[in-house]
Amino acid sequence: MSIKIGIFGYGNLGRGVEYAVEANPDMELAAVFTRRDPSQVKIRLAGVPVVSAADVAQWKDKIDVMILCGGSATDLPEQTPKLAELFNVVDSFDTHANIPQHFDAVDAAAKKGGKAAIISVGWDPGMFSLARLYGNVILTEGKDYTFWGKGVSQGHSDAIRRIKGVKNAKQYTVPVESALEAVRSGSQPELTTRQKHTRECYVVLEDGADAAQVEKEIKTMPNYFADYDTTVHFISEEELLKNHGGLAHGGFVIRSGATGNNKEHKHVIEFSLKLDSNPEFTTSVLAAYARAVVRLAKHGKKGCMTVLDVPPAYLSPKTGEELRASLV
Repeated sequence: MSIKIGIFGYGNLGRGVEYAVEANPDMELAAVFTRRDPSQVKIRLAGVPVVSAADVAQWKDKIDVMILCGGSATDLPEQTPKLAELFNVVDSFDTHANIPQHFDAVDAAAKKGGKAAIISVGWDPGMFSLARLYGNVILTEGKDYTFWGKGVSQGHSDAIRRIKGVKNAKQYTVPVESALEAVRSGSQPELTTRQKHTRECYVVLEDGADAAQVEKEIKTMPNYFADYDTTVHFISEEELLKNHGGLAHGGFVIRSGATGNNKEHKHVIEFSLKLDSNPEFTTSVLAAYARAVVRLAKHGKKGCMTVLDVPPAYLSPKTGEELRASLV
C-alpha cells in the first residue's frame, strides 16, 4: 500500500519532493497545497490536485504524511505546529539556534492531535546532525568541525538582493582549504569564524547604482558577512544566469579525537557531501523521513522527533531481513 504524500508549498523544495516521490515506489503524491491561486500553479505529475492552503483541513484523513516546504524564517514556525495537529508531518526547519523552541511547539501540537512529527530534516540539520552524533559517541574526547560549501547560500544571496541598487545576486560559502587540511591532520586547531570560511558574492547592479556603496554594505552586514573575508564581483545579469544559475552545495563534518592511555592514538572521522542540487537532495532526505514518520505513527508514536530519534531501518522500504543481508 502506497504512502500518501502531501506537499505544502510548491517552490524549489516542493518541486524536489515531487521528484523524490517519483523515485520511491512505495509513495504516491496525493495533493499539493499552495497559498497562491491553485489554478496558476502547474505541477509535473498529471492527475494530482493542486489545492488552496486554506482548504488543507479537508484532507485530514486523506494524507499519510504532509511534507512542509516553506521557509524557516517565517513559514515553518507557524505552519508546522498548525499542521501537526492534523497530519503526521516532516519539515526542514534549519535555524539551528531556534530548533529547541520549534521542537517544543511542534511537540505540543502533535501530541494534541495524536500525530507524529519529525523536524529539521535535510543535510544540515539532518545528515550532518547524525554525523556529529556518531563522531561524539565514538570519539568521546575530541572536537567537532563543520565546514559548508563550496555552495550557494540561498539566505545570504537573498540578503544581498535586499540591498538598494542590487538587481540580482548569488553568494557562495567557501571552506578555507588550509583550515580544512589542518583539521584533517588531527591537530585539533582552534579556528575563528573568519578562519574557516570565505564568502564569494556575484552581484548584478541596477542601472546607476553605486558599486562602492553596495560593496561596503555587503562586507559590513552583521550576521552575514562582517565576520568573514568577503569578495564582491560585479557582473552582468547574462553572466550570472549562465555561470551561477545552479543551487549546488555540500560540506564536511569532521570529528577529531584520541584514544589510549595517554591519548597517543589520533583518529579523524569525516562525513562529506557534494550536491549538484541542494533542494533536490534535501527533499530526498525528507522523503525517507516521511516513510519513517508514517511507520512510527503506526507503532503508536505521538509528538515530535528529530533525525536523532529515528531508527535508521525505518528510513528504508526494505524489510529488516533484506537490510541485514545487503547492508550489515
